[in-house]
Amino acid sequence: MPFFRQLRPETTAPMYTPAAFRDEDRASLHATIRAARLATLVTATPDGPVATPLPLFLDADEGEHGTLYGHVARANPQWRIPVLGHALALFMGPDAYVSPGWYQTKRETGAVVPTWNYVTVQASGEIEFFDDPARLLAVVNRLTDWHEAERAEPWAVRDAPEAFIDGQLRAIVGLRLPIASLAGKRKLSQNRNAADRAGVAAGLASSTRATDQAMAPMIPVEG
Repeated sequence: MPFFRQLRPETTAPMYTPAAFRDEDRASLHATIRAARLATLVTATPDGPVATPLPLFLDADEGEHGTLYGHVARANPQWRIPVLGHALALFMGPDAYVSPGWYQTKRETGAVVPTWNYVTVQASGEIEFFDDPARLLAVVNRLTDWHEAERAEPWAVRDAPEAFIDGQLRAIVGLRLPIASLAGKRKLSQNRNAADRAGVAAGLASSTRATDQAMAPMIPVEG
């Protein structure tokens, strides 16, 4: 049966996003969600905020902005505590420290400071928790199949004994979060001039950090 734990139908305030960094493209937002793999589910409660890191999958065709599905451990108190307003799912993409030493402006004026570049999406909506075995199994199957799809020999839930899976399902609670609002931010040095952006891209590309190298081609060096 479903459990609705919302006290007031409030919406989550959007994150601070200057116009240069705002991502309002639905396909781009959904791509960030899918690439993030692990999300952080945050709920406001009478006792304060509660957060759980967990994998969520997106059903893009369900609802205006899509719907998120996943599950938490039954022992996790988050699903039992009444929620104030909407739940919030946080998805992080690549991120990287940006050194002022990469800017052409540093060599010209010295008037520069460090910053941090990153990609993120926040999805909010009224959350539903449920423990119906059939719905739970469907969620676990979809989540598993998605993450196993790239493997040469994918593991499937049906590979485990049925009685074992039944026991595992009793230990979790499913969640469904129809997305009421999406807020995306791509902070990629768009506010710097072309020479500075080129320096950032080159600096990140030369880094030994995999996350820096992943962000390097995302910097808009032209225009």
